[in-house]
Amino acid sequence: MLAQRVITAIVLLAILVFALSVQSKWPLLIFMSLTVAAAAYEWIKLTLPNRQSLAWMISVAILALTLYQGWLWQVEPPAIWSIWHVCVTLTAVMWLLIIPTFTLLVKSTKPLQSWALFAPICLFATWGVLGLTWIQSGAWPLISLLTIVWIADIFAYFGGRQFGRHKLAPTISPGKTREGALIGIAGVVLWMLVSSQWAGSYAADVLNQWGFLGLVLVGGLLGSVSVLGDLYESLLKRCAGVKDSGRLLPGHGGVYDRVDAVLAVVPVAFLLVSDFWYR
Repeated sequence: MLAQRVITAIVLLAILVFALSVQSKWPLLIFMSLTVAAAAYEWIKLTLPNRQSLAWMISVAILALTLYQGWLWQVEPPAIWSIWHVCVTLTAVMWLLIIPTFTLLVKSTKPLQSWALFAPICLFATWGVLGLTWIQSGAWPLISLLTIVWIADIFAYFGGRQFGRHKLAPTISPGKTREGALIGIAGVVLWMLVSSQWAGSYAADVLNQWGFLGLVLVGGLLGSVSVLGDLYESLLKRCAGVKDSGRLLPGHGGVYDRVDAVLAVVPVAFLLVSDFWYR
């Protein structure tokens, strides 16, 4: 299992490095479109396990929509308001206000069918933030944003193994601890403080708009949202009665398993530094 995880991680890293190193924007845009399409299929399967044809339809629709959007954004900049802006705003509001309470209070033991509606909205919003960042600003802002999720995951995993004593949400994800979550959040705050000193990073943008205290608070918020994204997917899997969202990535499970926190953090992070919603 460990060998599979390492090999899969190396292959994915090689694809990412290649896509980021070429001049054309298309390799990374295509890679991200395939990623959200696969995540869409797995998300719909978790919530509507008997509607495989619908899962395929939504997956293909997300793939086509994101590729078209990627082409359109390279032809002309996005309008001040668009369907994508609405999706980003709605997704961020869901992660900040609705999903935290729902995730902690729901007692269902059956697939959460109504949450299939949220899948295409969240996936399109997340792809749009990453795609537009890549098209307009290049690799560094994109990587500095994604590193927030990677830091939260790594710090929480090793912090939980070393210091974990109290379960965070035992009925949803027994392996996660409060100590691990807090260490993951602290890791994000530390990353925000360090990377804010590097021009062009996401944290530098936050520091410029929100100041030092705002930087710390945003780091804590995004670290918390990262944990929430993981818990939410664990809840969907628990209600569906499965361990992994899929089997596409040997040693890792499904694509959704790997991007669950990204789908939560990225729209919220974008909303915190973008002014499109009050222009």
